[in-house]
Amino acid sequence: MTNPCIICVAITGSLPTKANNPAVPISVSEQVESTHEAFEEGAAIVHAHVRNEDETPSSDPEKFAALKEGIETHCPGMIIQFSTGGRSGAGRTRGGMLPLRPDMASLSVGSNNFPSRVYENPPELVDWLASEMLDFGVKPEIEAFDLSHILNAKQMADAGQLAGTPYIQFVMGVKNAMPADRDVFDYYVRTVHRLFGEDAPWCAAGIGANQLTLNEWAIAAGGHARTGLEDNVRLDRDTLAPSNAALVRRTAEICAANSRPVATWQEARRILGLRVPAAETPAEAAVVSSLSLCL
Repeated sequence: MTNPCIICVAITGSLPTKANNPAVPISVSEQVESTHEAFEEGAAIVHAHVRNEDETPSSDPEKFAALKEGIETHCPGMIIQFSTGGRSGAGRTRGGMLPLRPDMASLSVGSNNFPSRVYENPPELVDWLASEMLDFGVKPEIEAFDLSHILNAKQMADAGQLAGTPYIQFVMGVKNAMPADRDVFDYYVRTVHRLFGEDAPWCAAGIGANQLTLNEWAIAAGGHARTGLEDNVRLDRDTLAPSNAALVRRTAEICAANSRPVATWQEARRILGLRVPAAETPAEAAVVSSLSLCL
């Protein structure tokens, strides 16, 4: 039996600017175009932030709505995941886009250090974001910057705060948080399997040069992979990544080297227990497919 690998592309984030890499998509139109290119290379999930015209982070629900509409139009079936991260807003503004009902949203369930500040995720805010995701049918992706975050997700799942089997993403390589440590990574994998079952899906993200390392570890270990310009603007020390699509292509090559097919968006939705868009019925599947090929 094959084990398809879901590729998530984190297209923009809150920090990289065009001064870091001109390929970083800032406007909604740039983001839609970059997402479509990555979708064609095999990305099944897009992890999305929005920005202001001056490239600063935004939590404006109208910007998220425009981005969602553009991706749904040009990348039919792709899983749309919005960020509720703390760099884009404060307090409940971080979840202001959840009524738009994206397929998924990131959920950090604990605090930790970042390079120059504390990434605060107080329990009351975490509980509120989780309740909003339940109310609007949004599947959370648990961003685990620390072992305690995986254990917190288990407690929340047992309490009914998370629907279905949680999807855990290990984030490694953030300065002052968890480094890209292989022993820790292996323990994270064992912990997810112990708490949520051997078939529980999980993902890994590496920051900066650690992106390639975590892609390789996760794919070889049977997990899923995140790539994109949010986490890493380079192909190597001397070469800027020309696009999000180029980073997705590299990740797909790692999948091939490990004899793992890249998951289609249909397979990704099945693995994660997400609804299939209404258009994807037996009579309409060919129409959806032809639309994606024409764009």
